[in-house]
Amino acid sequence: MWELYAFWVFVPVILTAYQTHHPEVVFSIPLLSFLIIAAGSVSCVLSGLLSQRFGVKRVATIALSISCVCCVISPLLLFNNAAVAFVIFMFIWSMAVIADSPLFSTMVAQNAPQEWRGTSLTIVNCIGFAITIISIQLINALRTINNEGYIYALLAVGPLLGLAALFSKNNV
Repeated sequence: MWELYAFWVFVPVILTAYQTHHPEVVFSIPLLSFLIIAAGSVSCVLSGLLSQRFGVKRVATIALSISCVCCVISPLLLFNNAAVAFVIFMFIWSMAVIADSPLFSTMVAQNAPQEWRGTSLTIVNCIGFAITIISIQLINALRTINNEGYIYALLAVGPLLGLAALFSKNNV
């Protein structure tokens, strides 16, 4: 969850920064923010359906990988003057950033002993929300006009650690 809620928190900030760097581009920031964030609901359904066919871990790995790539390449699109490409990128990032979360919960539920399933899910979600508070505060504290486009690449830390956990030999 390192990047999930931080991404959602900063969507309007990212759109505002883009519009500031490209004054010729005019967005309805509240509407576009809503649509970008809401697009994640589509990917939750889609990732759930795909996981039934291809496996939960495989689909989670793909979603997390796409999210990681989006974090890393975000500076390229945030500074690019192609508004349509930027908006499409934001929708892709939004869909990738959420798709793995329900799948991780599914993996926890599938692999936790039955008597500990609820506790396991609670602990995982609590840790996830705590991590999110850290990432939001860190990005906000480090964010300046000079690094506005680069700072969101730090969100790649979460997906990288998630991918490392998925590929660990003791994992499901």
